Amino acid sequence: MSISLDYTNMMTDAVGTEYGVSDEEITGFIAQTKGIHQHIQERRDSGELPFFDLPHNLAAIDEILTLAKEIQADFDDLIVLGIGGSALGTTAMFKALCYGHNFQSKEQRGGLPRLFVLDNVDPDGFATHLALCDPAQTCFLVISKSGTTVETTSQFLVARQWVEESVGGVFCDHFVLITDPENGVLRELADREGYRSCAIPAGVGGRFTAFTPVCLLPLACVGVDISRLLKGAADFSRFVCHGDLETNPAYLNAVLQYLAYQKGLRTSVLMPYSDRLKDIADWYRQLWAESLGKKFSTDGAILHVGPTPVSALGTTDQHSQVQLYMEGPFDKVVTFIAVGEFDQDLKLPDYEASPEMFYLAGHTMGELIRVEQLATAAALVRNQRSNCTIHIPMVTPETVGALIYLFEVQTLFAGYLFDVNPLDQPGVEEGKLFTYALMGRQGFETKAEEYASIKAHLRSRILSCK
Repeated sequence: MSISLDYTNMMTDAVGTEYGVSDEEITGFIAQTKGIHQHIQERRDSGELPFFDLPHNLAAIDEILTLAKEIQADFDDLIVLGIGGSALGTTAMFKALCYGHNFQSKEQRGGLPRLFVLDNVDPDGFATHLALCDPAQTCFLVISKSGTTVETTSQFLVARQWVEESVGGVFCDHFVLITDPENGVLRELADREGYRSCAIPAGVGGRFTAFTPVCLLPLACVGVDISRLLKGAADFSRFVCHGDLETNPAYLNAVLQYLAYQKGLRTSVLMPYSDRLKDIADWYRQLWAESLGKKFSTDGAILHVGPTPVSALGTTDQHSQVQLYMEGPFDKVVTFIAVGEFDQDLKLPDYEASPEMFYLAGHTMGELIRVEQLATAAALVRNQRSNCTIHIPMVTPETVGALIYLFEVQTLFAGYLFDVNPLDQPGVEEGKLFTYALMGRQGFETKAEEYASIKAHLRSRILSCK
């Protein structure tokens, strides 16, 4: 496995001094990097950053695989109920490693269940997915560390009734609760009513749960070799868990992104040139946004800081977004993910009837998508637009595990550069509290009054077209 970060096109000799980064600017962070790394290591040693060590925790695999085999034997469909970090990681890795799985027949899947990740409370979407499944042959993974996530709670209530109406008193066998090891509503429910359950390790926040049962259990159920996934991350940890800035791609890319932000490039685009990696960009979008978009610094000063992450797909978004990246405001840095070799490739045949197509003869579709990434990067440089490329050899469990780990470490380190807490999300919590109040949850009456006060001070401006 060989993964590289090519940041040539972020440097001053590529895109100019106004938006480019100089070697001197990078070396200026060497001392700070060593200090931050030492602090990170001290927090790891004290158990404050347990996500770092998840790829090395092979003891959890046996329990996950045992439960996965039970689900595989008993059910045709598996539905994940969760939102945010409880859903995006599974979706990203499932798409990367089981591309097309749900479109195959049961025989083609080797008898493995289909997997659906439902991360919204849109009733049309939720009902439509349920209608695709047989309740007697469906298992649900209900994922919420606190057990109070309102979206997951509502999904669970609907799913529970749907299954119970079909199978009666054995409905509990159709649910696995993935939650806090000791506390919370779902943990209490599992203990009281006998649901099977898995524990989210203490101290691991939702968007850092890729290597916990949150993602590993559903992936194992559909045949992903989770030991290879963890091995990829564990092997790659030697490259990103040391304090040398110039040889650590996670730290180096964090510094590059931070310097770009300081130069006004405040939108961070992640653009894989691979359909299978499309949802890795969506997962990264949450990781980067929730971790770095903060009002307060670590000492309480008001900052209102944070790069805006955007997910794109090559080559698709060359025809929708790249026009903006190329000629719009100078406020973006683009990170490409380029794949060296695809599992399948298609040769482009001769078509003599059209001379305008003849130049493609003998090339392959894999060659074309690689060339298009190179061409887009060069065109961005031509227009003084900062970009870099992460190269992976193939999409495999090992490389996907390494990518996930790279971005997790990069995000944590970037939090220290921006002087924010990358592990909390207070802005999300505010909206949750208003939702509880508006839905009539007991104990949130004061929040309901606050909402009413906000509305009372607003003069309605509604254009209604009847």
